Amino acid sequence: MSKRVRTAVFPVAGLGTRFLPATKAMPKEMLTVVDRPLIQYAVDEAREAGIEHFVFVTGRNKGVIEDHFDRQFELETTLEARGKTEALDELRKDLPSAGHSSFTRQQEPLGLGHAVWCAREIVGNNPFALLLPDMIFRAQPGVLRQMIDAYEDEQNGGNVIGVEECAWEDVSSYGVVVRGEGPDTGFTINGMVEKPKREEAPSNLFISGRYILQPEIFNLLADQAKGAGGEIQLTDAMQVLMQEQRFTGVKYEGKVFDCGSKLGFLTANVLFALDRDDIRDGFIKELRNLDFGDQL
Repeated sequence: MSKRVRTAVFPVAGLGTRFLPATKAMPKEMLTVVDRPLIQYAVDEAREAGIEHFVFVTGRNKGVIEDHFDRQFELETTLEARGKTEALDELRKDLPSAGHSSFTRQQEPLGLGHAVWCAREIVGNNPFALLLPDMIFRAQPGVLRQMIDAYEDEQNGGNVIGVEECAWEDVSSYGVVVRGEGPDTGFTINGMVEKPKREEAPSNLFISGRYILQPEIFNLLADQAKGAGGEIQLTDAMQVLMQEQRFTGVKYEGKVFDCGSKLGFLTANVLFALDRDDIRDGFIKELRNLDFGDQL
């Protein structure tokens, strides 16, 4: 039987260059979709999936992320004194329990594979989930919950990758998988291809920033040569591990928004606002009052 996945790793050391100047002094992971930071969406998804230990791989100028997941006694005291119990309860609900968060530094920007490797001593010899905070999802249940359900199926286990279908004309923008046998809820992955030409793409199922990985990936990353962009690529190590262990794909129910891009970020803000009972009606009214002229 597969070991239970209790730990999640969140790589949050990136420079956020696509959102400059907004991210000059503020981590991109703290950009908000409506009123919640991107990193909070990822943590919420992990908690829903039963994750107990949250490991953040940070870098310089990322201290505000650690502060976000800590108590702020002055703020809490002020809210309590003013009777704002709903806001206070919301803040406390978002916090991981004491001792359930760890922070480690990626001291050089050497890529996603290197960031994952930096978490090796904390994760230890255990399977772990990997969530890229730039990618947030509209999904119920959450994408990681759907993946863990597939992982805990005795016929699957091993390593699991969440995938979503894209238009064939867009496959050259993504890493896509080579689909083997099995249903959408858990099929064999026989390979991965990074940004293939449309006519060479093995599928239109793209990798969307959610993984469950076995600890053997750390040994591979330790010796991994630099790949594309002069960085240590996680995909390269997964391709090697695939020769030894099973990789399962889960075509989850839901939709991803790449909030590392301006277009994905803006789209997510609109759709997540429309999902909110407390602001939906007012937001729709404001949208209808706007004069877009010939822009749409």
